[in-house]
Amino acid sequence: MTIALAETDADIARCFPVLVQLRPNLREADFVARIRRQHAESYHLAFAEDEHGTVRSVAGFRFTNRLHAGFVMYVDDLVTDATTRSRGFGDRLFDWLVDRAKERGCAHLTLDSGTQRVDAHRFYLRKRMKISAFHFDLPLR
Repeated sequence: MTIALAETDADIARCFPVLVQLRPNLREADFVARIRRQHAESYHLAFAEDEHGTVRSVAGFRFTNRLHAGFVMYVDDLVTDATTRSRGFGDRLFDWLVDRAKERGCAHLTLDSGTQRVDAHRFYLRKRMKISAFHFDLPLR
């Protein structure tokens, strides 16, 4: 298993089939351009691939300062391909994220997770994350 940042357009495009499983609203036609726009706002995309070079797990994250928590890594997206869950790809990618956050001096690694994602919640709790807040949303469009 290899973990790397998706820095080229080709690597970003390789992440689409996995990331769309979490974010079904994404369109392949503008995926790379959208990631590039977010990259300009400090978003990074990392992926875990198997020994054949197939992307199996993807994480989108950013570093930010928060009044309540200080300097944190915020994980926007974390998903493992449905056909290869429970094989260690998400586990290793999560640990890689933790290592990057520690290297950058983050006080916390934080994320939001939809209430319906019960399997993801079990994973996060197993990784020693705590449920520390509710996330509220007001759709404006």
